[in-house]
Amino acid sequence: MTESTPVAEGTAARTTRDLSRAAVSGWLGTAMEFMDFQLYSLAAAIVFNKIFFPEVSPAIGLIAAMATYGVGYVARLAGAVYFGRMGDRIGRKKVLFITIALMGVSTTLIGALPSYAVIGIAAPILLVALRLIQGFGAGAEIAGATVMLAEYAPARRRGLISSLVSLGTNSGTLAASGLWALLLAVLSEEQLLSWGWRLPFLLSFVVLLFGVWVRANLKESPVFEERPDVVDGVALSRKEIEESGASALEEGLKQRKGKAFLLALGLRFGQAGNSGLVQTFLVGYIATELAVNKSVPTAAIVYGSLLGFVTIPVVGMLGDRFGRRPVYLGLSVLTVVIAVPMMLTIASGGTAALTVAMIVGLNVGVLGLFSLESVTMAELFGSRTRFTQLAVAKEIGGILATAIGPVLAASLTAVTGHWWPVAAMLAAYSLITFVSAYLAPETRGRDLVRLEDAA
Repeated sequence: MTESTPVAEGTAARTTRDLSRAAVSGWLGTAMEFMDFQLYSLAAAIVFNKIFFPEVSPAIGLIAAMATYGVGYVARLAGAVYFGRMGDRIGRKKVLFITIALMGVSTTLIGALPSYAVIGIAAPILLVALRLIQGFGAGAEIAGATVMLAEYAPARRRGLISSLVSLGTNSGTLAASGLWALLLAVLSEEQLLSWGWRLPFLLSFVVLLFGVWVRANLKESPVFEERPDVVDGVALSRKEIEESGASALEEGLKQRKGKAFLLALGLRFGQAGNSGLVQTFLVGYIATELAVNKSVPTAAIVYGSLLGFVTIPVVGMLGDRFGRRPVYLGLSVLTVVIAVPMMLTIASGGTAALTVAMIVGLNVGVLGLFSLESVTMAELFGSRTRFTQLAVAKEIGGILATAIGPVLAASLTAVTGHWWPVAAMLAAYSLITFVSAYLAPETRGRDLVRLEDAA
């Protein structure tokens, strides 16, 4: 394929170089999003209670530090609504430029914040403010990157190319974890608290500069430019369309919304819920309830994430070859089947068996589903509201499943004194995704310029 070869059939012409830039942009944005959040979550757990909340007890300080982490999820939903609507109205490129700038600048400024000892109560207030800005931008980042990649990609390779968004999450999480692991290994506690904690946040400025440069040179989504309701780069309002008498837009305007959104929310539940259980809850459960060194489940997550660099594109290719529904159905059923053996192995097996069980659970029930989610949710929605619906579905699903799931699992295991509630929740989340995939239409190869939803 030469540089001048079009890569998106039936849409505005884009070259291989354009597709490569879009791919790098999508991967980099999601990597930066997850790196930012992982940097913050680790800092909140390790040092922020001492730097920003030193006047309270260590326990209350930790709670306060984690609360500043939680406010980002509220801001994410607000960002999904605001920037999603903007992306459907004025284009994907402009919004993605804004979101990566908001995330990058706020993350860098966190590294430059004075401590509580220097400016008092203003320090945690500024920390929360920057966290809100960071979350506000991140709320539309992964959705925008998903939409852009799906709309750029040739239909026959859409699953593979869209899976780069999922690879970005792996890259960002591993990069942030690696940075913190290095700091903890080479710095004393005094050095870490005085200046070392700032380094990961300040170094993210380098990633920001590269991301802004990539997105400044990125062309608009070819699907957005081909939309029949877009005139001079801005989407017409419903009133403007009706006044123009454009009959070609009638089907997209009159379709009743809601079914595709609910299906997408169900598809999101499996991946998001399983992620909260496997990547968050089980690490603490294994260390506290099973009295296993915390490095064991943490290492298992790292190994599983590394294997994910193979799992994610392979699942994307399978979706391109056999369709989204059969692969979704297969992975969901497989997760249900392995839920009990996985938890039984974790609870009673040795270190090696525990590690293997977590690696399998992560790649089947989380990363495999995430690879499919990236493309299927984009294909479910019509081009007129794709950005908004996808962003909101992702964030609501994340709040309901990822944020609440670990708390519910902790409560149930504490009451029962057993691991079976975790297995039951893994199966339940995966069954929700199974039912959603069963009810959803096959979307492989769908014309993404169409304004109406696939369901």
